[in-house]
Amino acid sequence: MEPDFWGNPEAAQKQLQRVASIKSWITDYDAVARKVEELEMIPEFVEEGVVGDEEADGIYLSTVEAVEALELRNMLRGEEDRLGAIVDINAGAGGTEALDWASMLLRMYTRWCEARGYRVKMLDFQAGDEVGVKSCTMEVEGEFAYGYLKSENGVHRMVRLSPFNANNKRQTTFASVAVTPAVDDTIEVVVNPANVVWETYRSSGAGGQNVNKVETAARLRYHFKDEDTGEEVSYVIENQETRSQLMNKENAMRILRSKLYQYELDKRMATRQAIEADKKRIEWGSQIRSYVFDDRRVKDHRTGHQTSNVDAVMDGDIDAFIKAYLMEFGG
Repeated sequence: MEPDFWGNPEAAQKQLQRVASIKSWITDYDAVARKVEELEMIPEFVEEGVVGDEEADGIYLSTVEAVEALELRNMLRGEEDRLGAIVDINAGAGGTEALDWASMLLRMYTRWCEARGYRVKMLDFQAGDEVGVKSCTMEVEGEFAYGYLKSENGVHRMVRLSPFNANNKRQTTFASVAVTPAVDDTIEVVVNPANVVWETYRSSGAGGQNVNKVETAARLRYHFKDEDTGEEVSYVIENQETRSQLMNKENAMRILRSKLYQYELDKRMATRQAIEADKKRIEWGSQIRSYVFDDRRVKDHRTGHQTSNVDAVMDGDIDAFIKAYLMEFGG
């Protein structure tokens, strides 16, 4: 109702987005409240024979799903949760088996993203010497990608009868997953040019006139001392997404901004010191989730959630694990 409301179109647009967000919360809450009110009347309808037991069960399950969906959305209320995500996967202890495990995790997250309609861009890919993936960095584009995928931060442990072992022995291996928010133009992150060191190298992989011949891949080294903690912090970011060195440098800088933003988030949430004090190697005893193939079991050690459908999980069906994590730790 302000007469000069449209005088600043950018500010007006932000206000309209805020109004739309609040309105959607009210709309969804009212819808859930109506379902709960209807559910409270169901026992009486069942007694009168108006509603059958099967229909009553369906209404109950529908109401529970609606309540949990609203609760889950409430767990994604952080400023950073709405952003896309940068996902780093690194093979850990376990040799060839670990390289294969890292590639299996890459496939799992790619399939999950496809099912949600998220776009995946491979920013850096280091293939294993024989099979699988040594390390890779991918960007997941889509609303709330970071909010969901932050639950995947940590070490993932696999146990199976190894196809790479001549005796087909049971083997345990590990891979680490690191997820940071993909910052956008609405978030200001200061990068000190004096702390930036650039290196170029030849891209790995097949094909193209420039690939393997021209140093188009970019490596960014960033080192600084935290003024608050006195801690020395270093990042090494590699990007070979395009055949343009300039574009690869821009992508590497964007990843750096995302990692610096995550660093500040950790400090703001007063968890940085705990994380550093408890920093563990990618090996036994530090895993967040175990995937035991021969016992048909996937278990999250933080929430206790588990399933026997290993194949579905490896095909990207990880929503139940994400939900369990957010409901317990997301608030």
